[in-house]
Amino acid sequence: MHENDRHRVILSSVQDRSVVTVADLCALTGASEATVRRDINTLDETRKLRRVRGGAEALTTTPFVGLAGRPFSYNETINIVEKQAIAAAAVDLCSDGEPIIINGGTTTFQMVHPLASRQMQVFTNSFPIAEHLLKNTRNTVLLSGGVIYREQNIILSPFDNDVTRNFYAKRMFMGAQGIGPLGLMEQDPLLIQAEQKLIGQAEELVVLVDSTKFANRSSLILCPLNRIDTIITDDGIDDRSAAMLDAADVNLIVVPTGATQKTGAVS
Repeated sequence: MHENDRHRVILSSVQDRSVVTVADLCALTGASEATVRRDINTLDETRKLRRVRGGAEALTTTPFVGLAGRPFSYNETINIVEKQAIAAAAVDLCSDGEPIIINGGTTTFQMVHPLASRQMQVFTNSFPIAEHLLKNTRNTVLLSGGVIYREQNIILSPFDNDVTRNFYAKRMFMGAQGIGPLGLMEQDPLLIQAEQKLIGQAEELVVLVDSTKFANRSSLILCPLNRIDTIITDDGIDDRSAAMLDAADVNLIVVPTGATQKTGAVS
């Protein structure tokens, strides 16, 4: 790779991630560590980036409109065993040929693996879900249109006349930031607007959340508990949360993951 090309790659990487290591830049450019360090020194001297110990950082962060909440790449590493068990139970509710909606999220993403043996119509606003299903399964995949929010890896449209309104689903599967007596909670108004639009296209709403979400709270309500048909969670759910869902007439499916000795499903 020519020096000018390396510089463009390095500057692009630094702007995208704010801080990058020498090892990261070696992998991106195919250059040696010594060459990358020289490139960083040159770009630092011309005030295009700032040299730091072990790598480089952006002088300024390029502003862009983002969503509230942690990035997909961070969330996908949390409670992975519970998320996989919850997702498998969700796919067990489906039958081949059914149209379903899978909302973007790290728990719903885990549905892609058991869906590899199915053949369904899947509407999603998640880039990772769509890509995996297209590459590794026989499912038909439909994507929503709109703006791509790269940190959360989802596509959201501010318009009412997008393709969402033309899709019918037997079930919608979604996650949430938190769950409380008032309902499902999220952090971003645009996210809530898009999810409410999707919920309106499905006969049944199935929420996939690990048990830690029952302790989470946020300032915005996505939908009340009585709009939810089923919640699938792990056996770490406490009795108070289970009683809250029972009082709201929400079907509760508890999957065993080793958190407690609970097994099976509670309705």
